[in-house]
Amino acid sequence: MSEEKKPSARIVRCPCCGKSARYDQTNPARPFCSQRCKTMDVAAWAEESYRIPAKESSPGDFESDERD
Repeated sequence: MSEEKKPSARIVRCPCCGKSARYDQTNPARPFCSQRCKTMDVAAWAEESYRIPAKESSPGDFESDERD
């Protein structure tokens, strides 16, 4: 008889709180450590807390759309 080895679960850091979390099918909230952290992340997106900084532009940066 040969024993089948199951691959060990990958452990990742929760993006919300930083705790260790299993990244496999036993953790339905993956990559988060819990449903609470997953919900907090969705709420942060909904409140537009995550933003990508934009480069400030001046009026001369854009081409004029005026047509003669």
